[in-house]
Amino acid sequence: MALDGYSDGILPRRAMKAELLDAETEHQLAVAWRDRRDEAALHRLVTAYMRLAISMASKFRRYGAPMNDLIQEAGLGLMKAADKFDPDRGVRFSTYAVWWIKASIQDYVMRNWSMVRTGSTSSQKALFFNMRRVQARLEREAEAQGERLDGHQLRARIAREVGVPLHDVEMMEGRLAGSDFSLNATQSSDDEGREWIEALEDDGPQAAETVAEAHDAGHLRIWLGRAMGALTPRERYIVGERKLRAEPRTLESLGEELGLSKERIRQLEAQAFAKMRKSLEAQSQEVHHFLA
Repeated sequence: MALDGYSDGILPRRAMKAELLDAETEHQLAVAWRDRRDEAALHRLVTAYMRLAISMASKFRRYGAPMNDLIQEAGLGLMKAADKFDPDRGVRFSTYAVWWIKASIQDYVMRNWSMVRTGSTSSQKALFFNMRRVQARLEREAEAQGERLDGHQLRARIAREVGVPLHDVEMMEGRLAGSDFSLNATQSSDDEGREWIEALEDDGPQAAETVAEAHDAGHLRIWLGRAMGALTPRERYIVGERKLRAEPRTLESLGEELGLSKERIRQLEAQAFAKMRKSLEAQSQEVHHFLA
């Protein structure tokens, strides 16, 4: 299903007419996509739950983003959910997809509302989407009880209510209240004044960091080479096909090629990784940094 066409209402109407999947059909489609990358199964699964994505997107209209863009982001979140969903865990796809759809929409809203004034940590997201609502409720409750809250008291209550540090509340309040300025504005009224962008620190990799990363990468390649050498030819082949290809092979396709069941391929893969981890840990304790 295409994700455009909201302006004329085509996508919402199509979504409302889409089939409702029962648990068994949903599981079959999810397995077909996970194991065989069956695009027809993916299309059917995503189409069936597009109404959920549109419903969630509509709840974010108050942040000023175009509804069509919100639906696009909701659809992307739905696609990510379908790609990462494990049908063998016994959870309905809709329950799993809600989190990916919401995260995708929230990230889009925060990126586009103001790249300067907002952030991306969990506490900043919680504040951005809840601060004004919580503040209004706390003010109403205080007024009803005859209390008069100063700014500090109100911010402290917001912090407790949302579950974030007071410092984050103060920072977000400033961001929401402030306005954006161009980095190309001059620092003084003088026409020859330096632009603000010239005062920014270069966040690119420094020479020392580049050398250290190259050094670590060299050691890691040596360690991995030795760890791969500890595997049997079949184990090396499975690891290579599953992890070192641009498009990893599925368990099912490898099983057909090697004359083994999908579960046996999974066991051999796990066995190979266990051997590699043991080999890497024996070579250097620093490997924990790369395995984390």
